Amino acid sequence: MQQLELPPPYKKQHDAICDPRRIVIIEASTKSGKTAGCLVWLLQKAWNEGGLGCAFWWVAPVYSQAKAIGFARMKQMLTQADPHKKIWHSNESELWVELWNGSRIWFKGADNHDSLYGEDVHAAVIDEATRCREDAWIAVRSTLTATQGPIRIIGNVKGRQNWVYKLARLAEGGEDSMAYHKLTAYDAVDAGVLPLEEVESAKRILPEHVFRELYLAEPSDDGANPFGIESIRNCLAPLSDAAPICYGVDLAKSVDYTVVIGLDDEGRVATCERWHGVDWKTTVQRIEELVGDAFALVDSTGLGDPVVEQLQSKCLQIEGFKFSSNSKQQLMEGLAQAISTQDVRFPDGWLRTELDIFEFQHTRTGVKYSAPVGSHDDGVCALALAVRALKQTTTKAFDFRIF
Repeated sequence: MQQLELPPPYKKQHDAICDPRRIVIIEASTKSGKTAGCLVWLLQKAWNEGGLGCAFWWVAPVYSQAKAIGFARMKQMLTQADPHKKIWHSNESELWVELWNGSRIWFKGADNHDSLYGEDVHAAVIDEATRCREDAWIAVRSTLTATQGPIRIIGNVKGRQNWVYKLARLAEGGEDSMAYHKLTAYDAVDAGVLPLEEVESAKRILPEHVFRELYLAEPSDDGANPFGIESIRNCLAPLSDAAPICYGVDLAKSVDYTVVIGLDDEGRVATCERWHGVDWKTTVQRIEELVGDAFALVDSTGLGDPVVEQLQSKCLQIEGFKFSSNSKQQLMEGLAQAISTQDVRFPDGWLRTELDIFEFQHTRTGVKYSAPVGSHDDGVCALALAVRALKQTTTKAFDFRIF
């Protein structure tokens, strides 16, 4: 086999791009090495795992960008490694590079998504994904079905109302075969890829929300989140060491999670557990073990009713809560109030992710609160139930003292 020497990535860049999971979403700062690193990744896939007739795709928002950036950089990289083109050649009109083993790396634009259907692709990269339409992602995903090939979805952060942000939150939440990574400008500075002075200059000159998106990979608040992104950030705290005095429990429906969240007497999350894919008997046993004799509000909607009845036979302070459009609105408004005043504290991770992507919409019949399609809000509901349970517990204690 021919030998090809390629520039080595820095560690965090390598860990993100070479994650073993199939679908990897990388929200990254400008100039953090995401494009160069994924070009190397795609080339290595074609070089090591390809063969005659195998197709590998690089997809950019428009055709001209695929040509000027992806195609041009790939040729430059190969020319430096093999200037005499003994192990590769390219086609300027059709935008492909063919390697010694017969693999072809194609460079395509996402602006005509219909042209992306049909072929069996062995690996792909969608570059500047937040500037590509969701139709292009759907088309590229379909080309990977027969081969079960991997894909890297990369780009700058661009708000919250786009398919990449929602897909990233799905991956960050632990969806099977998916992974999420973030590369910031300071990661690139630490690796010697980007001068610190350049980043600090951008920080001084650019509007804060622009700098956070382009250099820190932090999306701006699009106004659809009922809790406020900054307020959520201000409530982050490690798990409390104190014993929980009340719980909120959201029960799984279909592919959702059962979530149990316990709060201590100061409103800090002390228990935060979730699971799915187990039978109801096991779920009831686990809730009983966690809640014990403490007060708990448990989702009793639909199939939750008999579960609550089973729990009440063992746990003396279980109370059911039925979700409806009105009751959910009141519940979420209570959680929003607690978050805005920092009366509740919770750990970073999947729970924060659910809070970040949670959204509300004004409809003809009122306000609808939910997670984006394909995402989960079980943790948000459990936390909201726990906050209400804490308020009820405090009120009961106060009334008892007065009596």
